[in-house]
Amino acid sequence: MGGRGKGGGVGGGGGAGGWRGFTRGGEENGKRGRLPSGPPTLSCVTGASGRVLVVDDNKVIRQLIRVNLELEGFEVVTAGDGAECLEIVHSVRPDVVTLDVVMPRLDGIRTAARLRSDPRTRTLGIVMVSAGPLPDGAVGDAYLAKPFEPAELVETVRGLVCRGATIEHPGIEHAAIEHPTDQPPEQPCGRTAAHPGA
Repeated sequence: MGGRGKGGGVGGGGGAGGWRGFTRGGEENGKRGRLPSGPPTLSCVTGASGRVLVVDDNKVIRQLIRVNLELEGFEVVTAGDGAECLEIVHSVRPDVVTLDVVMPRLDGIRTAARLRSDPRTRTLGIVMVSAGPLPDGAVGDAYLAKPFEPAELVETVRGLVCRGATIEHPGIEHAAIEHPTDQPPEQPCGRTAAHPGA
């Protein structure tokens, strides 16, 4: 895994741009997906921030993601792999987790599955980050293909933080990754308030 790719992209060496929403198959058909629809959420408050747990075994990429999110007002905590993510997620209480797919000890796919199986984290926003296709049955809320532009990262995370009120609706189910659609991505909303109780 590299650092910044051509044109300032984060993640180096892969396909074109990042896609918001559930997608499968990397650059398959070059289509964009959308963040899955959900119930009404609390209105977002412009200027407020959310908390993001960034999980990647590559220190350079972790730092690049962290800097780009912090510049937009997000509070960021980092972890070096899925095992560390699971060790700290309950104390960190993030609004969103970004998960690299290929990591030692515990990869992003299994980490996401464990987060979804735990009642305390099953409504947590999850962004899967990968230089290649995701396997069938992978779970999450959004997918970014490496290399991705910082603006794509920020917009994707902000969209999930804005929908963070789903944490208040424990009956919400998060689907496995869907095929992309021809419809344009949803417009991002402003930032939401910091995590309750933080």
